[in-house]
Amino acid sequence: MSEQAFGHKRQEDVFDLLDPVLGHHIVNSLGWRSLRPLQEAAVEPLLGGEDALLLAPTAGGKTEAAVFPLLSRMNRHGWKGTSVLYVCPLKALLNNLHPRLRTYTEWLGRTTGLWHGDINTSARRRILTQRPDILLTTPESLESMLVSAHVDHQAFFSGLHAVVVDEVHAFAGDDRGWHLLAVLERLSRVVGRPLQRVGLSATIGNPGELLTWLQGAGQGCRPAQVVAPDLTERAGESPVAGPSVAAVPPAGDIELDYVGSVANAATVIAALHRGEKRLVFCESRRTVEELGEQLRMKGVTTFLSHASLSVDERRRAEAAFAEGRDCVIVSTSTLELGIDVGDLDRVIQLDAPRTVASFLQRLGRTGRRPGTVRNCLFLALDGEGLLSAAALLLQWSRGWVEPVIAPPEPRHLVAQQLLALCLQEHRVAENLWPEWWSGLGPFGPGAAPVVRHLVEQGYLDQDGGLLFIGPEAERRYGYRHFMNLTAVFTAPPEFTVFNGRTEIGRTDPDLLTERVEGPRKLLLAGRSWLVTYIDWNRKRCFVEPADEGGRARWNGFGAERIRSFTLARAARDVLLGEDPPVRLTKRAEIRLAEARETHLHTVHSGGTVVTRIAADDLRWWTWAGHRANATLAASLPAAVIPHRRLNDRWIRLRDDLSPQGWRAAVTDAASGLCLPEVDGQAVRGLKFGEALPPRLAEATLAARGGDDKGAAKVLAEPVRFVGLTGE
Repeated sequence: MSEQAFGHKRQEDVFDLLDPVLGHHIVNSLGWRSLRPLQEAAVEPLLGGEDALLLAPTAGGKTEAAVFPLLSRMNRHGWKGTSVLYVCPLKALLNNLHPRLRTYTEWLGRTTGLWHGDINTSARRRILTQRPDILLTTPESLESMLVSAHVDHQAFFSGLHAVVVDEVHAFAGDDRGWHLLAVLERLSRVVGRPLQRVGLSATIGNPGELLTWLQGAGQGCRPAQVVAPDLTERAGESPVAGPSVAAVPPAGDIELDYVGSVANAATVIAALHRGEKRLVFCESRRTVEELGEQLRMKGVTTFLSHASLSVDERRRAEAAFAEGRDCVIVSTSTLELGIDVGDLDRVIQLDAPRTVASFLQRLGRTGRRPGTVRNCLFLALDGEGLLSAAALLLQWSRGWVEPVIAPPEPRHLVAQQLLALCLQEHRVAENLWPEWWSGLGPFGPGAAPVVRHLVEQGYLDQDGGLLFIGPEAERRYGYRHFMNLTAVFTAPPEFTVFNGRTEIGRTDPDLLTERVEGPRKLLLAGRSWLVTYIDWNRKRCFVEPADEGGRARWNGFGAERIRSFTLARAARDVLLGEDPPVRLTKRAEIRLAEARETHLHTVHSGGTVVTRIAADDLRWWTWAGHRANATLAASLPAAVIPHRRLNDRWIRLRDDLSPQGWRAAVTDAASGLCLPEVDGQAVRGLKFGEALPPRLAEATLAARGGDDKGAAKVLAEPVRFVGLTGE
């Protein structure tokens, strides 16, 4: 049998495994002549109830690869009620997916529901009384359903069999991932069965480890596999093997330019690619606003999207952009994930995203039409942005992407989960609470000190061998039915901005309190607004349109560039003369040459460099990343000036340090590295950190702020001294 005939037979075999009604609609309603490789490869393991991680490039059909087999399994086994959860990190992504999944379920006489923070009360009541077969939601909404007095979670989730986690890498790399795993373990106990877990992702460096993470307490107990035929074909090896698989650079048109300012970036964007749809990514909301205003001033049809714009404002912008042709949408990472904004022609990036994974997500927005290629134009706003972009592109070209690693020691989430469980069950046996998480990582018996602290401080009450919510938890988290207990991330305080009755978005209160000359103006949704009234009690601000002069600012989510060890070292390689294999404009070449001249004495291919910048400024140029430098600073107290702010390139040393003193300090550090120092302000910013003993809260942050491997590598490298007293 020829290879082509075998492939055709294989497709028929797969269609035979799917529900026949579903197969009919795939061919006749969608008009698909065949399934994509990922969709074909996912059918058998998912129908067999296996856990799986489905990997494919952006727009690779991952949603259908997960949903088609699960719908077939649902019909085959006669699942009733809400039997599949589809979990996403963003409400906007859920909104975008809902019509598509509703179509697929309706083919089989099934239903799809949507539940998140923007869904109104009547829609929620309808879902509770008419349980949809597939429920699209977020981890925070699942938590709120479990703890709500209005939801009979035992009855509602009784039919649950499977969970799909979209953009799973976006969860796994931060505390939302721990929260999701803990909630899934509680759901498994509620329904009395293990839940099939299916993760969807495009750009990760450690797929096997991520799948193990997704299995939670069931790792090693349930069959599981990574499904990644597209990526393994390109890489020529197993997807479990490592970072080279997900990071193989796709063919594309990548260019790096230096423009020097937001205004110049607007000039370049306005002049290039007229008549095309362009998506511009910025690394801060403020830059989005400033660029949006500049583009509109140049007559470019421009739309904006970021987290501080109102839901309606974002939806209007995304819908108008999807329908337009000669236009630009400027966005933060809110449009990085799978939200559909139509058929793009160009992606433009101001400065550099923080990770190679983000770049791959953004690059994957283009090149979807036959005959087109993936493309990205980088516009650097300053020298640091140019170096960051060059380093990221160099590392990408080497076939590397960040591994997804869960933050260590989430003790504050242990406290949150214990409180949430007591809300959910009302009474929990003081010796049986670990069973709710089935031995999942930090949620086992080792969390006993956290339980004792919660009882001692009144967060939990204890009586007759039972634990229940105490007065301190009521006081701190009881507002609006414990709403603050359901989310593990902290949102900074913001004022809601209204033009008449229309909500525009939210702004930082500092812009409303700082001293200004003349009228107070805001920049929001790419337009300037005159502030006419501030309602301090309700945190509302009322505005009218203004011609220009508005300002944008948000605190709490800074755009500070913090490189990892690998990207910091790639920046050093760029300064040592290695160019990324992409097109560099003449301006970029000139600025890179200037940067190399400036850093001539701070980089060395054989190790690190210590230089004296001034009489009172001695620096150790490690190029090791922020976390490794924090570990090194804590481990070399005799050599490092204490309490100095760190960056990812150098560490400030004592002015009077001699080579002998240096060697002694390094010898001491080599015997054992120390955890980084923790700032008291950082502890106060750790959500639920107040429910921990101070010692444990500090230890949690210290463990997360360090990089032992990177620090050890730096300590083992030769050091070149330039201008050090006593050489």
